[in-house]
Amino acid sequence: MKTIAVIEIGSTGIRLVVAEIDGEGGFKVLDRAGRPSRVGRDVFTSGYVSREALRESIAVLASYRELLRGYGIESTEARVIATSALREASNRDTFVDRVELQTGFKVNIVEDIEENHLMYLGVQHALQDERKRLSKSNAMILEVGGGSTEIMLLRRGKMTGAHSLRIGTVRVDEQVRGAGVSPTYLRQFLEDNVRTACDSLDSELPLDSVKTFIVIGSDARIAAARLASESSEGYAVVDRAKFIAFANEISALSAEDCVAKLRLPWSEAEGLGAGLAIESLFLERTDAETVVVPNVSIREGVLLSMSRGPDVEIEAEMRRQIIASAASLGRKFRYDEAHARHVADLSLGLFDGLMREHGLGARERLLLEAAGLLHDIGTYIRASGHHKHGEYIVANSEIFGLNRGDLTIVANVVRYHRKSAPSSMHLNYISLPREDRTVVMKLAAILRVADALDRGHNQRIGSLSIERREDRLAIRTEGAAGEGPAIDLSLERLSLAEKSDMFEDVFGLEPILV
Repeated sequence: MKTIAVIEIGSTGIRLVVAEIDGEGGFKVLDRAGRPSRVGRDVFTSGYVSREALRESIAVLASYRELLRGYGIESTEARVIATSALREASNRDTFVDRVELQTGFKVNIVEDIEENHLMYLGVQHALQDERKRLSKSNAMILEVGGGSTEIMLLRRGKMTGAHSLRIGTVRVDEQVRGAGVSPTYLRQFLEDNVRTACDSLDSELPLDSVKTFIVIGSDARIAAARLASESSEGYAVVDRAKFIAFANEISALSAEDCVAKLRLPWSEAEGLGAGLAIESLFLERTDAETVVVPNVSIREGVLLSMSRGPDVEIEAEMRRQIIASAASLGRKFRYDEAHARHVADLSLGLFDGLMREHGLGARERLLLEAAGLLHDIGTYIRASGHHKHGEYIVANSEIFGLNRGDLTIVANVVRYHRKSAPSSMHLNYISLPREDRTVVMKLAAILRVADALDRGHNQRIGSLSIERREDRLAIRTEGAAGEGPAIDLSLERLSLAEKSDMFEDVFGLEPILV
């Protein structure tokens, strides 16, 4: 048994959870604490954390440090995360530095896509009895925070999209106040924003096909505590009509009325109406008959990631979801799916056969597979220069499970799957850390060879094996199913000759077809 702690610096509060992990991927919560925070309101109005909010945050964290010492946990051992407010703060680096110097806590600012990943882990844990429902129907997982709304779309259990929208309870409140309009304008304001977001999401997964609607967060838990028709330790279920009616009722009340009517602390009542309104507006666009409310937060996701460690089954599931999300992005831009999947498979075959030469691991293998799937995505804009268009699309998209650094590597590998090799004149490449530039060189060199082996987009080469012959890499191929033993590989040999220079430079081997 080991005792661990997670602290979340959110838009509306600083929250702590202490848990005991059992070494088998599970945990037992020992203690919780939470204090209101004005960080989000500062950032969403002025763009930075005020001196007062910084001092208050340090005071709260200092009190948590003393609490943790009672459990034998030093500040350097706790996991401290920050979400949307600090992501956007112009003085985030100053905030992180001051906190570490004065409390010993090292703050990790999680990216929006990493936040989705952690929420997904928490949902999976809470809905263990409901996993079959996720695999059999289309689902939306929604979390409304102070600064952003995190959304995951799943098609029969496979991730089709993960997005962070700039719609949050504190942000909305500040925008409405800043416009100087009546509070009755709030509903129309939210309807317009949610409608725009849903119209965009419809291109990835028709929302009227969503049968399972999952909502995470304190607002939904408050509703579930009053309305649930079914509940367990991990989650509660609320009827669709009851949830929408409750949301409409509460969103019409002021924060003061919510405190009096629902007997809530001010910190919970302040954004309750806006949060429930956002959730009900998304719910209305789906065909879900019930709302599933897991009893989890991002903190439980962090606990799970800390307690489970390297779990083969979980890692395999996450890999499947990442690749499903990449494939969904490809479909959005109408890629040649058969060619993309084939090139990705050939890339992985080369990667596995060249372990001694590249020295990379499972993470880089995953990034190569994603780049293989998306290497031609830029043809949606224009065939000429599609490698550059593809880099732009990937760099400005979201793939579930990949952080911004991962996406930058994938975008660069897509950029260099054809034409010129990386150069010191290429800003997006040279701005990478040296280790990442090396990864890009190796993965792009492999991808070029794999792409050359399917030059005609006809998947004539079914599988391959490799053999080192002094300074040559002999690639032995077999035809695809249904092909005879004699295949004319003239086109592939020509293409390989054109695209092998970078591979020779990186690995010191000339690839030849046998």
